[in-house]
Amino acid sequence: MAAAGISTLGITFGYGTETTAGTKPTSFKQLTRINAIGGINIEPEQIDASALEDAITRYVKGRADTGGSFAVTVNFTSETVDEWTALITAYKALTSGNRMWFETVIPGEEKSFFVVAQPPEQIPQPEIGQNELLTIEMNLTIEEYKGLDSTVALTTGE
Repeated sequence: MAAAGISTLGITFGYGTETTAGTKPTSFKQLTRINAIGGINIEPEQIDASALEDAITRYVKGRADTGGSFAVTVNFTSETVDEWTALITAYKALTSGNRMWFETVIPGEEKSFFVVAQPPEQIPQPEIGQNELLTIEMNLTIEEYKGLDSTVALTTGE
């Protein structure tokens, strides 16, 4: 019998940097206090293939579009600001065509989701409301969606 579903409890998220351009990193550092990870939809563009004789528009599938970015919502604490500042610094230090990867690990699954993305240039100002948890939204620009691949264990900063 198939499982009823998978809980989001225990899902972790982290980043790694290439040491060889184009190759998945062998180590990923866990980011903490993540509240939400935006989805990445793969939507094919539609190319109009209609001709004059067509009474109804006809389409063919075009290039797939990820939407270009996804948001990671993080609890705003001194520790998370330090983590993301270190991440941004690591990104800015990349050379020789090396890129930054992000991994979403789902407990009990053999594969994780991977995406090559660019972080923001600095820590954004959070939206602030009364009597709410203070969070920041880190919008990551998608360079290349990799999808499911073998999980790489996340290491903690401690």
